[in-house]
Amino acid sequence: MRILVIEDEEVIARAVQRGLRADGFAVDIAGDGQDGLWMAREHHYDAIVLDILLPGMNGFRVCRQLREEANWTPILMLTAKDGELDEAEALDTGADDYLVKPFSYVVLVARLRALIRRGAGERPSALRAGSLLLDRASHRCSRGDVDISLTPREFSILELLMSRAGEALSKREIIEHVWDEDFDGDGNIVEVYVGYLRRKLDAPFGCHSLETVRGVGYRLSPDGG
Repeated sequence: MRILVIEDEEVIARAVQRGLRADGFAVDIAGDGQDGLWMAREHHYDAIVLDILLPGMNGFRVCRQLREEANWTPILMLTAKDGELDEAEALDTGADDYLVKPFSYVVLVARLRALIRRGAGERPSALRAGSLLLDRASHRCSRGDVDISLTPREFSILELLMSRAGEALSKREIIEHVWDEDFDGDGNIVEVYVGYLRRKLDAPFGCHSLETVRGVGYRLSPDGG
């Protein structure tokens, strides 16, 4: 197994490298974000250990860039002590796990092995359908260069439809994914929200991305049109 460690503190990087090599891993080191990004692009790695505070390009930007390029190598991000916001942003930008500094080497190896077992399946932080973009990390929606303001419920419904673009979803499926188990209202609430989304996503742009499938429910066109 080959691991890339992107860490600018050489003492930490070398200690991790020695430990991982002793456990049978092949380990490469990058001392800044730009070099790390280049190495992640040029070589196949089974996992990446990525620090946040890096010269040249911080860990968030490296992670986001890799995910935007459809590089799904598992990423374990190193965050600052008690950095709850760092931890949240790490996961939102596409990291698979995080570890707070100072960390236990035993835990680091265990988490890396767990990530490698799961593999590098596709898990984009941003969803696209033609000119329509939904960024889960920043919680933003746009069509082309125009930002579109969505309520949390509208965002959740659109996220579900975009994650399964081209599939027809029933009202019941949408309710089960977007509302909690205590919801006992009218299923037509979905129709109401789809109407809201059409007025925001389609009508101003002359698009017809949200389609009604008779007798089934709703479908979002894969091309966003």
